[in-house]
Amino acid sequence: MSNFITYEDGYYFLTKTGLTCLLVIGVILLLAVALIRTKSELKDTKSELKAEKKKRISTKQTVFSAAALALAFLLSYVKLFSMPYGGSVTLCSMLFVTLIGYWYGPVVGIMSALAYSLLQLFQDGGAWMLSPLQVMFDYVFAFAALGFSGFFAKSKNGLIKGYLVAVFFRALFNTLGGYFFWMDSMPEEFPQSIAFLYPVVYNYGFVIVEAIITVIILALPATKSAFKRVKDLATN
Repeated sequence: MSNFITYEDGYYFLTKTGLTCLLVIGVILLLAVALIRTKSELKDTKSELKAEKKKRISTKQTVFSAAALALAFLLSYVKLFSMPYGGSVTLCSMLFVTLIGYWYGPVVGIMSALAYSLLQLFQDGGAWMLSPLQVMFDYVFAFAALGFSGFFAKSKNGLIKGYLVAVFFRALFNTLGGYFFWMDSMPEEFPQSIAFLYPVVYNYGFVIVEAIITVIILALPATKSAFKRVKDLATN
């Protein structure tokens, strides 16, 4: 079809050129957002001391957010179980995306999660691309929802609350995508009497399993203490 997208056997696939361009665009967007954010902060500064302090904070946010995304992307390759049409139970990969919102609030959290959606699209190599709108539901909207954890940044037990809400909405967008684009992929052995529940069962199934594993780990006293210290380092 073009140098960027090919069409084979009813599916759209990104070419190597397309994947490269997607990554370059993602990096440019991240740099642009960081630059705009820095300029906005400097304009509101009333003194050189305040400006320097805010610059340091912004740099810290960038470093910690990048580290969390890198860990999330790395752990997304540690798959305990994979579904036949996309989706898998990983070793707490979603947790490290939700951490950014927990540290810095919903704006930074959602922007970082959007960047992560590009990484996930790159990881899959466009294998599950049917149409641009389907990509929005299965990747952009779904993974951006992991930034919703930021709405609980100042809440008691905010990490667990934010994580659960974020993964709920991640699965919700995947489920909507399932109704719009993937009903034809429903296995014949799935009970026809509850066929309308197939996208719900498929998408919430693997997300709930990973969420249970993650919450159990987060509930451990040593883990609580460790994540509290990390948040102090990230925000102070």
